Amino acid sequence: MTGMTSTARPLLNRRLAEFGTTIFAEMSALALKTGSINLGQGFPDTDGPEEIREAAVRALRDGRGNQYPPGPGVPELRTAIAAHQERRYGLSYDPDAEVLVTAGATEAIAAALLALVEPGDEVIALEPYYDSYAACIAMAGGTRVPVTLRPHEGAFRLDLDELRAAVTDRTRLLLINTPHNPTGTVLTREELAAIAELAVERDLLVITDEVYEHLVFDEAEHIPLVTFPGMRERTVSIGSAGKTFSFTGWKVGWVTGTPTLVTAVRSAKQFLTYVASGPFQYAVAEALALPDSYFADFRADMLAKRDVLAAGLAAAGFEVFRPAGTYFVTTDIRPLGPELSRNGDGFAFCRALPELAGVVAIPNAVFYDHREEGAPFVRFAFCKRVGVLEEAVDRLKKLAG
Repeated sequence: MTGMTSTARPLLNRRLAEFGTTIFAEMSALALKTGSINLGQGFPDTDGPEEIREAAVRALRDGRGNQYPPGPGVPELRTAIAAHQERRYGLSYDPDAEVLVTAGATEAIAAALLALVEPGDEVIALEPYYDSYAACIAMAGGTRVPVTLRPHEGAFRLDLDELRAAVTDRTRLLLINTPHNPTGTVLTREELAAIAELAVERDLLVITDEVYEHLVFDEAEHIPLVTFPGMRERTVSIGSAGKTFSFTGWKVGWVTGTPTLVTAVRSAKQFLTYVASGPFQYAVAEALALPDSYFADFRADMLAKRDVLAAGLAAAGFEVFRPAGTYFVTTDIRPLGPELSRNGDGFAFCRALPELAGVVAIPNAVFYDHREEGAPFVRFAFCKRVGVLEEAVDRLKKLAG
């Protein structure tokens, strides 16, 4: 009876049963099949700075990182992360006790949730949320409690009263993402101050996902939540090299926090990848020390790309929520009309869009527990070459007739 399995219960752990193949895999396959421009998945189509790529090559050739690096990360990178936090935000961290290098921000999120959440704990996350949040909360045995960002005057906004009302005696942790993927919202100083006051008042832990910290536009400003009173001892802050330096495949992220918080996260992280990305850690250490002009130029380049895509989407008939951060534009498809928008069904629209216009996007509903809240919203990525964006915009004009 080889090959037989028990049918007494499903093979997949029930905590993961609701998570099938990601929408990104489905839409990327659709892009390949139809020859469409893929504005679904958020990765650049060009590499980052040549000198940083060469730094990785140099580390490989010099034998730095080819074997297991230290568990917390190579000292050069931990020192560079601490220096970056000090230079940008005036935050002082001990590289040896308060910095942990991870296999991208995704592992940092997983390790933090597995370390800090026990079965039955409630975790409040801003909805729509990055898809790994829900899976990691589930793996930790926690209960996710979404607080929905809703459209208001051209942007998605947080209702602070709704956030306060979501906190119960079972709430363990707030999971805050700013700049926010997928909506592009950047929480204001006033909103962050209110979140900090709530966390202190209710004695909550906080995980902040700040991977888009260097991609804020117009009048928006990224302010780390940990800078507010009472937040240092309760906040795990997460950063990443992938989004800032356009080397997403290197998978270098990090956690900063107090020694007790970082020790807790490291206790979980050591049984996930243990270590990763050895030679790339040395290169990212050099990247973090790049002059301020690099970060300013990077932001200006992405801002120009945002404006190309946002204008094109508006001309095609979408309602466009111009993002204050990240490299995603969220749109409302309903102004296209009931036939083209598939009656405001983002899933049906995104599955039809490759045939309609030769472009792939992502339905925001996949990032919601309340699917109906996200049904008419669709996300496009603008972290592509300008020529690619212009071609996509030209194709999307078909929707406007």
